[in-house]
Amino acid sequence: MTSPRAELAPQMEHYTFVLEDQPYIGFFQYGDETTPVYRTDADGFRVTRGPDGAAAAVAGERPPGPVRLLAGSSAVFGVGATGDAATVPSRLWSRYATGLPWLNFSGQSHNSVQELMLFTLFRHRLPEVAEIVLLSGVNNLVLSRLPAAQQGRHGAFFECGPAPETVPSAAERVAHAAALTVRHLGGWQLVAAALGARLTYVLQPLAPWVREELVPQERALFDELDDVSNFRRLHNDIATPEVGREYAKAIGAGCAALGVPFWDLNAALAEAAPPGAWLFVDRVHCTDLGYDTAARLLAERLGPI
Repeated sequence: MTSPRAELAPQMEHYTFVLEDQPYIGFFQYGDETTPVYRTDADGFRVTRGPDGAAAAVAGERPPGPVRLLAGSSAVFGVGATGDAATVPSRLWSRYATGLPWLNFSGQSHNSVQELMLFTLFRHRLPEVAEIVLLSGVNNLVLSRLPAAQQGRHGAFFECGPAPETVPSAAERVAHAAALTVRHLGGWQLVAAALGARLTYVLQPLAPWVREELVPQERALFDELDDVSNFRRLHNDIATPEVGREYAKAIGAGCAALGVPFWDLNAALAEAAPPGAWLFVDRVHCTDLGYDTAARLLAERLGPI
């Protein structure tokens, strides 16, 4: 009998989260990797597709002139998309915000400090940068369940230690994750100012923060995943609309203090998605429709440079 995942989202077979060990950032995608659903450049960044199939990548060929960056983790990478053309940066460049190429500047499973370090390590690969959009936030909150000994001074990262026996409260997790997010955003703010680039922070969507009622495809996929993974068991306390709103409120306040524009994509998706729209392949990653809707809403929010 075919599983719901194999039937509904066969592309997920190729998103294995098998990453290459890398100094300083811990792990990153393999370079020059080609699968049936994605391709990476020489340094491991996913290729973006633009008008008429044009390609652009951080360490690959791209049109001359300035670029816009969409930075973040696996949702920006486009886990769940059926091809390179279906990721958010590709949909922005090919359809919704076509004035400049968008580069996919993401590392799967990265937290906020790894996202910032990634930029410092690969800045030399970039041309003029006109805009930086950080679409992030979930990983910091997921990692907030780890104890202080694993948090260190700059926050925990995936695979840094065993799961704890006791977990902080949801309120403590929100406060800790938001503080780290805003602290590292201050580094991005300095970078953007030095580059003369516009900077925006966007809280990425998490399925239970967008809507409580799942469509049938999502319910089948999530139930199957819960049988083999520990997301529901480990993160049920943060996977509620109330926690999502509190997290958005905390990050939004930090962004306001920095003077960085903030936007909660969860609220926007909840309002824009038609009833019955299948948006997520798992709780963190979207379908092609979900990514396309996110790109459209993001372009409307950002406006022209």
